[in-house]
Amino acid sequence: MSAFKTILVAASSIALLACAATGVQAADPLKIGLMEDISGDLAFMGMPKLHGSQLAVEEINKGGGILGRQVELIHLDPQGDNARYQEFTRRLLNRDKVDVLIGGITSASREAVRPIVNRTKTPYFYTNQYEGGVCDANMISMGAVPEQQFSTLIPWMVEKFGKKVYVVAADYNFGQISAEWNRKILKDLGGTVVGEEFIPLGVSQFAQTIQNIQKAKPDWILTINVGAAQDSFFEQAAAAKLNLPMGSSIKIMLGFEHKRFAPPALNNMHVTANWFEEIDTPEANAFKKRWHAKFPDEIYINDMGYNAYHAIYMYKMLVEQAKSTKLDDLRKVIATGKACIDAAEGQVCIDPKSQHTSHRMRLGSGGPKHEISVDKDYGTIQPYWLSEIGCDLTKKNDKDQYTPTHLPKK
Repeated sequence: MSAFKTILVAASSIALLACAATGVQAADPLKIGLMEDISGDLAFMGMPKLHGSQLAVEEINKGGGILGRQVELIHLDPQGDNARYQEFTRRLLNRDKVDVLIGGITSASREAVRPIVNRTKTPYFYTNQYEGGVCDANMISMGAVPEQQFSTLIPWMVEKFGKKVYVVAADYNFGQISAEWNRKILKDLGGTVVGEEFIPLGVSQFAQTIQNIQKAKPDWILTINVGAAQDSFFEQAAAAKLNLPMGSSIKIMLGFEHKRFAPPALNNMHVTANWFEEIDTPEANAFKKRWHAKFPDEIYINDMGYNAYHAIYMYKMLVEQAKSTKLDDLRKVIATGKACIDAAEGQVCIDPKSQHTSHRMRLGSGGPKHEISVDKDYGTIQPYWLSEIGCDLTKKNDKDQYTPTHLPKK
């Protein structure tokens, strides 16, 4: 054997011994299973979620990964089909052995995924604003919930425009439970729901709905319709010169209708959100600059994409503090009450009892040319409702979704 070959063999032996001493698993990638709709009726909202995840992973890997491990992003496109969500959840958990599962747009997709995840010890991040109420130890919610959105928006709308409200909602758990929240808050304010319509996903014709609204003569409309087809409501309402104020927990910030439709379709739309791209702060502007450098053709950084990006940084923080990817260890970090990251909106922290996040909430309004103004800054609002009604994941895993009419049994 030549001297050169001897050196190579020796070097290889040393490398093998080093691997044996430190554990070969240390070099394995940390796997993130991502399910986001990038085709179908919800694709326009899902693509920014994929992009936000890709940007976060790229930045983290450039910085050395998580606990010295590079991050591998495994993305599957369920195309808005809940059966695919279930199939892909099983594939990512059982075949790909992902360390964490992230994603889902609709609340229906989340509820299709959750029972499967709950049979494992895999953490699941849900990154959308939603109708709230899930008390589940496997799930960490990164989006805003009703006590952060409706409890700010609806009183503001009532004070500014009046107490008679007409609701146009998507016909699944998000729309139905959100409408329930509206009824509760409105009743406390002495208001009246003068009409409610629950529209199946994929419906795009709203002539009858617009006639119904005209007959009911509301002071304003709560628009919690979902998807590209249902967003046709805004163009049709503008063409019919409905000209009523609108409030929403999802428009502008999530569906960026003010960018997708010609003015004045989104004129007089008002929304409370933890993120919309028009927020003008140094932190927000630095985030937008990084995003658009990677995705220069992105129409709009929506709230979903923003939350998806920060979810991966939240996961990174939890893993690094726990020095582990195991759910039980991550939850020990959450239980300290100090599971926080600095985000583009401000600091975001996980509430130990509900595993939902605090958010700095702002009220944004659309003008006649679809310009967006920030009309009110509510500061940081905690996700307080679940803990108030008795959800405490530090003591018991309910694995349930509560609503104002479905509360924990005492």
